[in-house]
Amino acid sequence: MGKLDGRVALVTGSGRGIGREIALKLASEGASIVVNDLDDGPAKDTVATVEALDSRAVACSGSVTEAGFAERFVATAVDEFGGVDIIVNNAGYTWDSVVQKMTDEQWDAILDVHLKAPFKILRAAQPVIAAAAKAEKAAGGPVRCRKVVNISSIAGLGGNPGQANYAAAKAGITGLTRTLSKEWGRYNVTVNTVAFGWIKTRLTEAAAHGGSTIEVEGKTISVGVNPQLQAAMEQMIPLGRGGEPHEAAGAVYLFCIPESDYVSGETVTCGGGIRI
Repeated sequence: MGKLDGRVALVTGSGRGIGREIALKLASEGASIVVNDLDDGPAKDTVATVEALDSRAVACSGSVTEAGFAERFVATAVDEFGGVDIIVNNAGYTWDSVVQKMTDEQWDAILDVHLKAPFKILRAAQPVIAAAAKAEKAAGGPVRCRKVVNISSIAGLGGNPGQANYAAAKAGITGLTRTLSKEWGRYNVTVNTVAFGWIKTRLTEAAAHGGSTIEVEGKTISVGVNPQLQAAMEQMIPLGRGGEPHEAAGAVYLFCIPESDYVSGETVTCGGGIRI
């Protein structure tokens, strides 16, 4: 018996990196997963790996910023698995520039993926969650504790040069979390945030190996962290290293299990002890 047997989890950006590790961690405890990625290939690969863990999974590919995606994502969970119990808003990327050089397109793209998309997914999920909670209450049984975990960053807590768009979006996630924790408490839903520090992914490690780019909706975006900056960051982290994706997933997992059923509206930093 896993801690999440019978639960249905939606995880955005779960074809690769941290999101994939979150999906696998939840699946390892029995959750059925709705996997999302921009591309079909990575999403289907995560689905196959989840199924190898004797859990269920289905892919819902596409950009979280697409019109109608939020409704399609939630409907996939309901149609395939019968409901929604856990939502992890993880999808995102960075598109950096100092403020005087940042374009409207950069600003809007990052606010859309990191803040507007989670809002739209949660809005789409509300009728499903509310109806389930009311039905459980009317039946005289316990109302299941459902979970929302939004992903933020230490940039959203303390700012970061060159990331006005990203920091603003991630700061906004904190406000969204606190508000939804108050609105959805009546449905027995906990809403929390995990703010990541430096986690080793393709978005943070590539520059150490000559630089790299990612393709997002037809845009080619440079990613990676300067090696000198990486060294400086390591000196600031009490544990002396960047985190691994599975460690980031572990922090999210803590907010998804029954042991955290009375924790809501909180932001926990997963950053090896770093303080901003």
